[in-house]
Amino acid sequence: MSAATPDHPFVAAVKPLVDAMGGELVVPDRAEGDDVVLAWEGEDVVAVRLPHLSDSLDHILAELERRHGMPLAELDRRTKQSVVRVLEARGAFSVRHGVETVAAALGVSRFTVYNYLNRENAAKGG
Repeated sequence: MSAATPDHPFVAAVKPLVDAMGGELVVPDRAEGDDVVLAWEGEDVVAVRLPHLSDSLDHILAELERRHGMPLAELDRRTKQSVVRVLEARGAFSVRHGVETVAAALGVSRFTVYNYLNRENAAKGG
């Protein structure tokens, strides 16, 4: 980012969202193919470089570890089930190898993750 851009109120407003997505703020004239350039009052102010889906899953897992204050593998079974529900709602299992990645982070087998998902879907009546 250029020295002046981070102080722009629009950049300050979108930064928490971009951080939560695992994205990166980029100076507009350094934007690349898939970057999204955001304008304010007709002027390009910042570009957002979105993460790859697999990077997003890693970012979400890291955020959940911070939120719980410990490695996900150390959580109790009920909390792990809750984590799986959050991850399902955020689309984690649509990412290639998502189940394997989540299972490794939780310290459980893929079979256990599928059981958590099936139990949740049965409870919803679906």
